[in-house]
Amino acid sequence: MRTFHIRDIHVGRQHPVLMGVLNISPESFYTGSYVPVTAVHEAAGKMFDEGAEILDIGARSTAPGSPPLSVYEETARMKECLAELQGEDYVISIDTVHPQVLDAALRFDISLANDISGLCNPELGKVINDAGLPVILMASGKSPGDARSLADTHNSIEKVLNRAHECQIFDIILDPGIGKWVPDRTAENDWELCRHFHELTAYNLPLLAAVSRKSFIGELTGQPPAGRLAGTLAVTSRLIMEGASVIRAHDIPETRDVIRSVMHLVSP
Repeated sequence: MRTFHIRDIHVGRQHPVLMGVLNISPESFYTGSYVPVTAVHEAAGKMFDEGAEILDIGARSTAPGSPPLSVYEETARMKECLAELQGEDYVISIDTVHPQVLDAALRFDISLANDISGLCNPELGKVINDAGLPVILMASGKSPGDARSLADTHNSIEKVLNRAHECQIFDIILDPGIGKWVPDRTAENDWELCRHFHELTAYNLPLLAAVSRKSFIGELTGQPPAGRLAGTLAVTSRLIMEGASVIRAHDIPETRDVIRSVMHLVSP
């Protein structure tokens, strides 16, 4: 597997990296995760103290049906948040599909890009390459998360990796795109990806497990986002066993304990 460092964090090693979701979008599907800018400093410190190694900052909701947000407003939110964290020693990821947002964030101390569009916009690839950033890339054909079946996911990954290589980007964390990104995607599509997660290690890239409180868990358990923690932790433990290198989570101490417990099972 290709391994690399995000600052002093070795990605692709045996022990999974814990990424905390720092959500500054009030439109989020999980309202309990929203952090207003006035509370960003405290929330980031708490996540870090509880075990988050990377903070993934998102300024807009990417859930289907979310209200539109202009690039200008997303950029303003992101800059305001990063200004609050300036001077702190956090490893920060920027979750955006817009080159303008990432370019504005580069004026601060950031270490990773998270692109759910899988470089559908080559201008974003240029910004990432020019900045020398590692990147999380989601399996996306023409739009974020538009793959449905496992076969679709493999086809989208091939397209994403071709785009990345055209942009001379090689330090990649691969996101299979679990979640209801498009209306015609079903919960069973997500369960299929989870069941076959280990197959994706064939790409020899670190894999992202991003299942925290998502709808496929809610459809099975009958729980709204606020009640999906147990299901999330169960699926996360399986994906760690199947080769996940980075775990993106809302619930830091609980996920930290899952990572520790699973890793102690496989390598005491």
